[in-house]
Amino acid sequence: MQSIIDQFTGLIRAAAADKATLRIRSGGSKDFYGNRVMGRNERVLDASAYAGIVDYEPTELVLTARAGTRLADLETELCKHGQMMAFEPPHFLPAATLGGCVATGLSGPRRAAAGAVRDFVLGVRMLDGRGDDLRFGGQVMKNVAGYDISRLMTGSMGTLGLLLEVSFKVLPLPPMEITLRMAMTEAEAIDRMNRWAGKPLPVSATCFYDGELAVRLSGAEPAVRAAHAKLGGDEIVDGAAFWESIREQSHSFFQSGKSFWRLSIKSTAPPLPLPGKQLMEWGGALRWWAGESGFDGVVVRKIAKAAGGHATLFRSHESCADVFHPLEPAMMVIHRRLKEKFDPMGIFNPGRMYPQY
Repeated sequence: MQSIIDQFTGLIRAAAADKATLRIRSGGSKDFYGNRVMGRNERVLDASAYAGIVDYEPTELVLTARAGTRLADLETELCKHGQMMAFEPPHFLPAATLGGCVATGLSGPRRAAAGAVRDFVLGVRMLDGRGDDLRFGGQVMKNVAGYDISRLMTGSMGTLGLLLEVSFKVLPLPPMEITLRMAMTEAEAIDRMNRWAGKPLPVSATCFYDGELAVRLSGAEPAVRAAHAKLGGDEIVDGAAFWESIREQSHSFFQSGKSFWRLSIKSTAPPLPLPGKQLMEWGGALRWWAGESGFDGVVVRKIAKAAGGHATLFRSHESCADVFHPLEPAMMVIHRRLKEKFDPMGIFNPGRMYPQY
């Protein structure tokens, strides 16, 4: 595998010498995400060949794998030992890889209960813009002194460097899971989800759409049964398929052909004044909106900011250079300085997050 890393290093240094840019990709499952800004003299750095599990100790709840490893393969191996990637990363395509999962920082329905991708990343190995082979973090919790670079790489969209390996924490699969469905208004759903969040209930996922609230309960059977009796609702026969449709965006809401906005806001925010359909996850903290034609994105971001958060144009059929919510000036300075330190020649995925960098 060292020969593959040497090839990557050669590509990076050649691009820097030629003042070319590199578009990092592997499975291509997240190609749609981020700004579509073509770099001058762009070249593709395909990381899919660097794949495989490096180290996995089920009793320690830690797995280290190469960035090109398919998520499906990781989940199959974990399932053999009764374990899981607790943040439920979306795949979107069968070829989805660990590197793309960490680089985009996307989490699935269990995120509000278990944590986000960066909460589980313990360490990374990466190549920076000089082609230097760097390691940060480790394979145990509380192993970081100074800046936590391994988690900084999470959600960086490949703009800081090429991920080679990732060590992350895994968790046991819950002994039992059921999904309940309840009819109610959006305002009622927001109120109930936030009240439940303050109680010792085994709620692992929530989703509200079109007058129905779906609630997943996970844990020991007595706890799940007791929570069902307390919350009420009808059990969905194939709850696993329902949550997969939300995670992979195969649910009917995501099949309208419209652009989709992802609003991350305060969970207690009241229903948002946006026209058309919305779908709500994470106890009200994540709102998906099927964008209406001609609706000003600036207005969407103002609404998100007023609700205590930000808005991302997650999927769009048009080329756009402002997918992500603009950073405040002080944060943009930090972003620029980090980019300059890790990628001084600006060769990695330029403009993928913000047009300037």
